[in-house]
Amino acid sequence: MKKSAFWLLSLLLVMSVFLAACSGGGEKANTEKEPKDDGKASGEVKEGGTVTFGYTQPFKGVLSYAYYEGEDDANALQFMHEGLLKVNDELISEPNLADYELSEDKTKLTFKLKQGVKWHDGEELTAEDMEFAWYLIADPTYEGARFANVAMIKGAQEYKDGKADKIEGIKVVDDYTIEVTVTEPSVNLLENIWIYPEPKHYYGDISSKELPDADQIRKAPIGVGPFKVKNIVPGEMIEFERFDDYWQGPAKLDGVVYKIIDGSLAQGLVQNGEIDVIEAPKDQWEAIKALDNVNPVEADAMSYSYIAFDWGHYDTKKGVVVSDNKKFQNKSLRHAMAHAIDRQAFIDGFANGLGKPLNTPFPSVSWAKIDDSEINQYEYDPEKAKKLLDEAGYVDKDGDGFREDPEGKPFTINFDAMAGAETSEARAQFILQSWQEVGLNAKLNGGSLKDFNLFYDTIEADDPSVETFMGAWGLANDPDPAGIWLSTDKWNMWRWYSEESDALIKKGVTFPEDSSKDVTEHRQEVYNEWQKLVNEELPIIFFEQRVDPWAINKRVGGVKVTPFGTDEYHKWHIVE
Repeated sequence: MKKSAFWLLSLLLVMSVFLAACSGGGEKANTEKEPKDDGKASGEVKEGGTVTFGYTQPFKGVLSYAYYEGEDDANALQFMHEGLLKVNDELISEPNLADYELSEDKTKLTFKLKQGVKWHDGEELTAEDMEFAWYLIADPTYEGARFANVAMIKGAQEYKDGKADKIEGIKVVDDYTIEVTVTEPSVNLLENIWIYPEPKHYYGDISSKELPDADQIRKAPIGVGPFKVKNIVPGEMIEFERFDDYWQGPAKLDGVVYKIIDGSLAQGLVQNGEIDVIEAPKDQWEAIKALDNVNPVEADAMSYSYIAFDWGHYDTKKGVVVSDNKKFQNKSLRHAMAHAIDRQAFIDGFANGLGKPLNTPFPSVSWAKIDDSEINQYEYDPEKAKKLLDEAGYVDKDGDGFREDPEGKPFTINFDAMAGAETSEARAQFILQSWQEVGLNAKLNGGSLKDFNLFYDTIEADDPSVETFMGAWGLANDPDPAGIWLSTDKWNMWRWYSEESDALIKKGVTFPEDSSKDVTEHRQEVYNEWQKLVNEELPIIFFEQRVDPWAINKRVGGVKVTPFGTDEYHKWHIVE
């Protein structure tokens, strides 16, 4: 469940994942898995022109797939770079920049790159660029979160640990062919292995540690995608221009502008044509989708939001989470906090019904989603929440209206959430009041919301003031939870350690012992067991599965909307 390329993947989460926001819609949300073209732009295709893509949070400007962290930068990367593989309409990986062949024993993967693919500086993409990307991520100085996507390569761990001077499992055969040998067979190798090349000739001798801050990534990044960077205004705007040597042929547009906007102004900016394509703030969706110049698209997203309990910290030396925070170890407390929140009312009130409560890390568009009848639903039930708290020893002993902990000490809960949307403050207060109404003294950490970058910087740094927080993930097409949920994952933001969870996650990517058994059936059984575990243990409160509302100006055609966001950028065009 790695962050996808948007995120993710997205958002990565997606975030990419990813990152909490809200909006609205009276029409029934699209519940199909198939990607949606806007389908309503009519008229002749006009060559040239520029489209403006909007987003409501500043971007960090780490324009490399190997190093970016959130949806903010993934939005820019999607226009300028691509991977060896892509995800098709059935959510299955297929060739893009390269064809592939997997050996009979499933341990050797051979990529054959297309010839003539050019980087934006005119140099040709070669197998060494893919090799280079794997080495960057496995480098001992690498501080990003994607080692899980190269860890399966034979010798990668030894290289990362400084015990080897090369990665044994990587072999460049010729300029266009590269072989990679993995430590053991995996059913989702194509979905899990890192597929984004990096320009070896362009980065030169800059170390993996220094690259995220280098000009080659921050000021003048290059890729192989349909658009190249023309100008960057840090955190505010990126101007892209058409790359005429794009391997699928020149894009129809002259360029794309990635523009950061004030989310509260989205409706007006869409209405006056300053923004052409945007995942609209849900709290404004009713008004935006009714605009005369908008083609509205609603799509079930491969993403979910959550409220996390902080379990501890990430030990960077050992590369593992340490669940040493005792505050939320009581399962009844966690269950009570879930029952205290009316998630459907939250979705209806702040997202105009775009979404529905979720109780596992798999949204309904995932084939691995367990049937709701097999898991706890955590319906809104404040009386049950109070009873659970009473039974667990969280009672109000001094009569101030708030419960003390089982030892009789004051019990407060810090809550972190992001600013950015018009209703951000109201949404946070909804959560706080829900907990307060069952006697839990919850408050905003530091007394206010945090902006996008500060929010994630604070959480990733394991700031001791962080106790609960609201976030979201954008997911990859394969349901493998590794990358987010393993105890070794840096993106295990809640820092939950569980041997049983780790074992099930690893089992979910193995082939069944009975070779006659269907692989998908085997994986479904494993993931059902894993979902029951996390649903019962509730290391985080699974909040909602999301429906993404996209506003597309009627002057723009060819925009494909998928569970991961938008796609096929070289086909976007102006309609006369």
